Amino acid sequence: MITAGEAATFERCMAVGGVAVFGADTVYGLACEPDNADAVRRLYAIKGRPRDKPAAVQFFSLALALAALPELGPRTVAGLESLMPGAVTALLPNPAHRFPLACVGDPDTVGLRVPALGPATAALAAVRWPVLQTSANHAGGAEARRLADIPEEIRAAADLVLDAGELAGTASTVIDLRDYENEGRWAIVREGATSEQDVALALGGLP
Repeated sequence: MITAGEAATFERCMAVGGVAVFGADTVYGLACEPDNADAVRRLYAIKGRPRDKPAAVQFFSLALALAALPELGPRTVAGLESLMPGAVTALLPNPAHRFPLACVGDPDTVGLRVPALGPATAALAAVRWPVLQTSANHAGGAEARRLADIPEEIRAAADLVLDAGELAGTASTVIDLRDYENEGRWAIVREGATSEQDVALALGGLP
């Protein structure tokens, strides 16, 4: 279980450019401050992730996420409020080119994640810092549902490791909402923990 003190340490770690291993609602992840170039480089190097692959920006509060992306239209906001917090990552229009280090290759798109926190991770709700987030495994490797499933060298390279116990073990469903505001269209880019049926129920119909 993640304690309130550990959540505060996680936030300080992000503020000083550290890289952390943490658990939320799906699989264990790596996190760093999304606008710190050195921290982002370290995170990508620890994972062995190609630097031209984008990563999601995660908030631990939907209200904070929406405040950070004020350009989102009302239909998109309503869709996010139906989907999040939850085991989804939403691809959203990013006309202001926010979080450029996370949006490499496609600055017009930002991936947003707001996890559904359970009893073991509820303390993370106090974290007000957005993080660049990706799964805590080697690029292309198996995702980790337990801390012990994370390669030892990744845990050793991180500045902070938070144990959230055993997680669900299935990564988030990635949903493309870039055409949702104007056309009501959406598409599942990667199947994951949230079913297409549940996405359709939340968004008011089939894509």
